[in-house]
Amino acid sequence: MKFSGLVAILICSVAVLGQVQFQEVAEKSGLHFQLENGASGRFSQVELMTGGVAALDYNNDGCTDVYFVNGAELPSLQKTSPKFYNRLYRNNCDMTFTDVTEEAGVAGVGYSMAVAAGDYDNDGFTDIFVAGVNRNILYRNLGNGRFRDVTVQAGLTGVDPKWGKMWAVSAGWFDYDNDGWLDLFVSNYVVWDAKTEPVCGIPGNPGYCDPNRYPGLVNQLFHNNHNGTFTDVSESSGIARHIGKGMGVVFADFDQDGFTDIFVANDSVRGVLFRNQGDGTFKEIGLEAGVALREDGSPIAGMGADFRDFDNDGLPDLVVSGMINDTFQLFRNTGKRRLFDDWGARSGLRTATRQLTGWGLGMYDFDNDGWKDLFFALSHFPNLERFIGRSVALPNKIFRNIGGKRFEDISAAAGEDFQKPAMHHGAAFADFDNDGRIDVVVSVLNGPAKLFRNVTPTGGHWLAFRLQGTSSNRQGLGTVVRVTLPDGRVLFNHATTSVGYASSSEALVRFGLAGNSQVSKAEFRWPNGKTQVMKDVPADRIIEVNEAPSP
Repeated sequence: MKFSGLVAILICSVAVLGQVQFQEVAEKSGLHFQLENGASGRFSQVELMTGGVAALDYNNDGCTDVYFVNGAELPSLQKTSPKFYNRLYRNNCDMTFTDVTEEAGVAGVGYSMAVAAGDYDNDGFTDIFVAGVNRNILYRNLGNGRFRDVTVQAGLTGVDPKWGKMWAVSAGWFDYDNDGWLDLFVSNYVVWDAKTEPVCGIPGNPGYCDPNRYPGLVNQLFHNNHNGTFTDVSESSGIARHIGKGMGVVFADFDQDGFTDIFVANDSVRGVLFRNQGDGTFKEIGLEAGVALREDGSPIAGMGADFRDFDNDGLPDLVVSGMINDTFQLFRNTGKRRLFDDWGARSGLRTATRQLTGWGLGMYDFDNDGWKDLFFALSHFPNLERFIGRSVALPNKIFRNIGGKRFEDISAAAGEDFQKPAMHHGAAFADFDNDGRIDVVVSVLNGPAKLFRNVTPTGGHWLAFRLQGTSSNRQGLGTVVRVTLPDGRVLFNHATTSVGYASSSEALVRFGLAGNSQVSKAEFRWPNGKTQVMKDVPADRIIEVNEAPSP
C-alpha cells in the first residue's frame, strides 16, 4: 500500500484494551550485558550515576538495536577489562540480539555515563554521542556497520576553557535554531576529582557523600556547523550563565512558538527550564513557569524527565523522577503565560511515589488506548539500607493514564517478571519486535540488563511515523504531530530521542488509537515551520513520512 511520499509497513494488531503485561526476555534474547560501576569500597560519587542505554536502528534494517554505556576501573577511570566495555547489540529482527561491539568499534574509553543517539550529519545513519566523566565521545556512523571516533575533529571533547574537564551525566540532540542540523546539549553534574574525593559517613562506616559536598557545573550547548564540527555556544546562548547539578535533559516546544525549549532536572537544586527565544539565546524561566521546585518550595533530587503531552490538549507537560521522600513531579502545561500547574497530588503520583527513587522514565502509551502512561525505572542509592531499613533494590513501576486526569499504579498486575527488584537505572523505549507495543530495555547497576517485552494480551490499534526531513533535520526531531481519530478525539506527540535519565529512545512518533482502525487526519508541523497533512491513514503500521519540498 502506498501513499504520496509515504511507505506503509503493515504489522498486525488487535483492538480490545487490556491490562499491560511485560515479560523479561533479556537472557533468552541475547542481551548479556552487565553494568559495572567499578566500586571498590572508596564510595566514589561516580559509582552512583552511570547507566545510560540507547534504542536506535544503527543499520537501518527496520529493527531497533541497543547500546549500553558502562563504567571503568576506579580511580583510574580506565576500561582495563572487557567487562567495562560499552556494548552495541544488533537486533536480528527475531527478538534476538548479537553483540557487535568490537566490529562496530564502539567499546568506548574512560568512565561512561550516558548516550544520545541522533543523525548529526544528515547522512541517514544514526550516530552515537557518549557522555562521561572528564571525557565525551562522538561516534560517527559510517553506514557499513562501523563507527569512527570523531570527537576531537568535531570539537566535542567536553573540555571547557573555564571549567576544564567536566563530568557529564546526560546529553541530547535537538535543532535549537531550526537550520536543519542537530545541535547537542550536554548536562553536566558536579566538580569531581578522585584525588580530592571527600570522605563521608562516620568512622568505621563510610558512605557516599551528599551532592551538597560538591560544587555544581554549567551545562553546555554545541551548535552544529554543518561540516562535521561544532561550536561551543554555551556562553553566547545564555546556557552557561546558570550553574546546576544536571541530570536528565529533555526537549519540547512547550509554548508553541516554533522553537524547541530545554528542561534539565537537577540534583537537590532547582530544575531549570530554558525558553528558546528564537534568536540563538535562551532565558531560564523555571521559577516563573512553576517547574523549578516542589509545590512546597523545596527542590528535589531530580533524576529523569520526559516532556510530553499527557492529557492530549496539545501542550507538552513535564514529569520528573526524584529520590525517596521527594515524590515525583508532574507539571501540567496550562498554555497561559507560559505557566505550569503542579499536578502531582491531583494525578495520584505524589502519594504513590513518595517512597520511591526513580532514574529512567518514559511517557508512552503501553496499552494503545490513546493516553500516554508512565514507566519508572527504580532503585534507591547503594548503601542506603542502613538509613531506610530495607533493601535498596526495587521493582519498576507502571502507571496507567486514566483519561488524562490521573495515573493508576497497575504494576502489581503487569506480570511476574515485573515484580522482581533490582538496581534499575537507565531505560530506553522502542518496539523491539515490531508488534506495535512499546517495549523497555533497562540497565541494572552491577547486574544483568533487563528487556521488558510488552505482551499486553489485548490492546488498541496503533500508528507510528518514521520521519524523513529534507530541509529539516534528517530524523525530523522536534516535529509536532497531531492526529484526529474518527471518533473525534485528537492526539498529540512530537519527535525526540532524549527521554528519561542518561538515555536515548527510538525517534519514531507513536500513537495508540484505541478501537479506531484508521486516522482521519494526521498533521505534521516540521521544525522549519512547514506543515503537512495526510488523510484516512490505516492503523497498525509504521508510516515513513518524507518532508514535502518547499513550493
